[in-house]
Amino acid sequence: MVQALRFGGPEALVLGETPDPVAGTGQVVVDVAVAGMTFVETQIRRGVDKWHARPSLPYVPGGLVAGRVSSVGARVESTWLGRRVIAGTGETGGFAERAVSKVEELFAVPDGLGLAEAIALHSDGSTAQGLVEKAGIGAGEWVLVEAAAGGVGSLLVQLARSAGARVVGAARGARKLDLVRELGAEAAVDYSEPTWTERVLEATDGAGPDVVFDGVGGQIGRAAFEVTARGGRFSVHGASSGEVTLIDSVEARSKGVELIGIEQLFGFGPNVTRWAEEMMSQAAAGLVRPVIGQTFPLERAADAHAAIEDRTAVGKTLLLI
Repeated sequence: MVQALRFGGPEALVLGETPDPVAGTGQVVVDVAVAGMTFVETQIRRGVDKWHARPSLPYVPGGLVAGRVSSVGARVESTWLGRRVIAGTGETGGFAERAVSKVEELFAVPDGLGLAEAIALHSDGSTAQGLVEKAGIGAGEWVLVEAAAGGVGSLLVQLARSAGARVVGAARGARKLDLVRELGAEAAVDYSEPTWTERVLEATDGAGPDVVFDGVGGQIGRAAFEVTARGGRFSVHGASSGEVTLIDSVEARSKGVELIGIEQLFGFGPNVTRWAEEMMSQAAAGLVRPVIGQTFPLERAADAHAAIEDRTAVGKTLLLI
């Protein structure tokens, strides 16, 4: 397993050993094949995340894994044994060869779907599906997706296109912009350029986007709000810049823009399974595909975290164990 010995940079993640976990009442042990990770988890490791309690040191990162159930505890049906599952581990415990999960945190992976694809569709996919459902996208509307080459962003581009919308994808660097276009965006803009919002307005014939999915925050999010069309929706779901976009509700009303704040994420839990099932059905139908840009072995977990933090990662980053 990999553990964080302290709060700090990726180098805080080191290999270690612990006794094999044992399934308690209502729990299972999963032999982990794939461990997912998120940008938020890199900020928890740094000790700068504002939305989650700091774990006690040392801790094993990783809140979502995929693999096979190898043992079950009391009050768990034996039919789970040997099944391919996605398993929530809570906030920690996923960067390991074996992980414990509550049975209610298990999601059976459909036959024919790879575990890596399944974990991307379950985590980022359910988030993207929830954001689209909450914002509501009409055919012909313009949708601006920030961080459009990321795990959630790449799926938002595809879902918006599937809904009949026209998409402007914002990302950083030629490699990511190429991916955004490949996924179906009509326009791709580089938000490292100071005039990027002018490109957004040009793409939308001066009207601005009807829907903005803000996963970056900070100055990028603020600039995106400024060009949101009157009567549009501004949906916040992340702050990879380090700061959530702060928009005064009075200012939003004066612009005729509906704010959908980051607190929307706190209500997503009860719907995750339904949204994940919908995403996997859409993937099976060829309507969406998860972008798994890079994978790392467990012993290179620090490199995986570094790739997410330094913005070189494209799509989803996973550990293969």
